[in-house]
Amino acid sequence: MLEIRGVSKTFNAKTINEKKALENINLTLNEGDFVTVIGGNGAGKSTLLNMIAGVYPVDCGSIVIDGKDVTRLSEHRRAKFIGRVFQDPRTGTAADMQIDENLAIAARRGLSKSLRPGVTRAERERYKELLGQLDLGLETRLTSKVGLLSGGQRQAVTLLMATLKKPKLLLLDEHTAALDPKTAKKVLELTRQIVERDGLTTVMITHNMKDAIAIGNRLIMMNEGKIIYDVSGDEKKALKTADLLEKFKTNAGEELDNDRMLLS
Repeated sequence: MLEIRGVSKTFNAKTINEKKALENINLTLNEGDFVTVIGGNGAGKSTLLNMIAGVYPVDCGSIVIDGKDVTRLSEHRRAKFIGRVFQDPRTGTAADMQIDENLAIAARRGLSKSLRPGVTRAERERYKELLGQLDLGLETRLTSKVGLLSGGQRQAVTLLMATLKKPKLLLLDEHTAALDPKTAKKVLELTRQIVERDGLTTVMITHNMKDAIAIGNRLIMMNEGKIIYDVSGDEKKALKTADLLEKFKTNAGEELDNDRMLLS
């Protein structure tokens, strides 16, 4: 479903602020893979997701999604393949629009414009059913403006919007990091349910090592723009957080020095 071949990215090349964000990344995801990505600050995790989404052009290499080479496609042209949820719950939704209107925008992504009514009765019934599955009481608030929702409710709506059309690839960029622990746990469980139900190929960045181990069928560790550890299957299931710390030390040649990861 995703093939990344020899992708590199350097920001501010040939200046005093030069930063190698990604260096010769090679990665293949099979359909239905749920990959968690961990690493310290500046490891290249978010840059990797941005390269897949088309936010930045690659310096070299190629990116293929479901057999289609998207390397030279702009971000908006890749949107029909990709669903994405960001760290900030305010990103990905229109605060001044109603919940049903936000969902309607997501449902029409990639379709040609028309003059039909904004949200039909049939669509509202469908959205009510989907929101009811979130168990957050949002099915009775279809006409509420998204900006009035709590951070967790808004992130749950964003997650629903990102997966409404069953994207080829779902990208989750620390989408629970800005939430309180209880809400983060709820959104993470919703994520697991939706991904498993729809068989979505997913890449999730997280600083929480326990979550990285517990969720998905594969784990990738990054450092200084490189993939330094890639584990899946039974070997991943048997991991402990202490094992990840040891793997980082062995493969990176230094101790992990990241407060967010260590405190998690």
